[in-house]
Amino acid sequence: MKHIIILGDGMADHAVDRLGGKTLLQYADTPYMDMLARKGRTGRLTTIPEGYLPGSEVANSTILGYDQDKVYEGRGPLEAASIGYDLHPDDFALRCNIIELEDGVIKNHHGGHLKTEEADVLLHYLNDHLGNERVRFVTGIQYRHLLVVRGGNKHVVCAPPHDHPNEPWADLMVKPEEGWADRKDLSHGAADGLTGQQTADLLNDLILKSQQLLAVHPFNQQRAAKANSIWPWGGGYRPSMQTLQQLYPQIHTGSCISAVDLIRGIGRYAGLDVVKVPGATGLADTNYEGKASAALKALAQQDFVFLHLEASDEAGHDGDLQLKLRTIEYLDHRIVEPIYNEVKKWDEPVSIAVMPDHPTPVEVRTHVKEPVPFLVWHRGIEPDEVQVYDEVSCVEGAYGLLHLTKFMRKFMEIG
Repeated sequence: MKHIIILGDGMADHAVDRLGGKTLLQYADTPYMDMLARKGRTGRLTTIPEGYLPGSEVANSTILGYDQDKVYEGRGPLEAASIGYDLHPDDFALRCNIIELEDGVIKNHHGGHLKTEEADVLLHYLNDHLGNERVRFVTGIQYRHLLVVRGGNKHVVCAPPHDHPNEPWADLMVKPEEGWADRKDLSHGAADGLTGQQTADLLNDLILKSQQLLAVHPFNQQRAAKANSIWPWGGGYRPSMQTLQQLYPQIHTGSCISAVDLIRGIGRYAGLDVVKVPGATGLADTNYEGKASAALKALAQQDFVFLHLEASDEAGHDGDLQLKLRTIEYLDHRIVEPIYNEVKKWDEPVSIAVMPDHPTPVEVRTHVKEPVPFLVWHRGIEPDEVQVYDEVSCVEGAYGLLHLTKFMRKFMEIG
């Protein structure tokens, strides 16, 4: 049996008064997800271990079966893998957003939804003025980029900008973890490595200097939305991960399909082929049909596909209720529908799972640490009593409440 996970990033939500007290999944028109829930089995999954923030790097790799205590190193190294940047043993890699500040607060975490070619100009500009033997900026996708600090110390506290909309940025500057201000990370092995305080000071200096530089760049002079500060976070060293092929005998080959560097990086470390789809943006205007087609093509040849859609998460961070509803409906009509209608005709059965990685409620505008609903369908599965797919109905699902890596183990037991 083949397996595919269709993941709507941040798709889960809370009950919203504007929707008559329904969640977005309850309110949206999702006939195919509801049909699969009715024909299949459902449940809920906790994707964030105790002691970890509800980030997509944690949630997605947990869904794939990785124990965070063994593999977690932050977003930066995963995005480096996706970009194809080969980290040296003494590199400290951080996710580096280009964000928009206004009146002393973080207006948004994406610089007005930068295009990659726009951001590339800004990254080269920053490298020319701030890059050196210790510091390097690397272009990623849209507003999501990479900052590599040779000899940097990962024991610093960096605030994810999407978790702090409309908050004063000066209160969120980098600081060393408790007990690490004057310590070097000897396990990291850098001959001229920095202490936690030295690393925090360096990152804060880069943030402040980037604001001065970006304020006078012609791009920001010509544009209403300003991409006027870097914001580094999610740092770590090169992780050590087993591939999915090593973890699960059912998987010999597989693919990861996403517009997001972070997810592509997880895919690379997991031993999956990373498929890039033309027109895949990570937003509501992404190429849904192209991603569905790429998933079917990969699944026809391989055992496993991880198909990731980012749009719902971005709409949640922006607090855009109507847009998030559309992204959920797009996923149902333009991803789940064509994939189900095709694989149901195949001779070799396919097990389909649909789920988010974490909730990104539109009225909170950030990730929250709550269980997510999931469904599993394949030919011959014994249905449970759940008739529709949403956060409330799946509480009654036959799988109950699963924790962390148990979902992937259960999913791989099928076939």
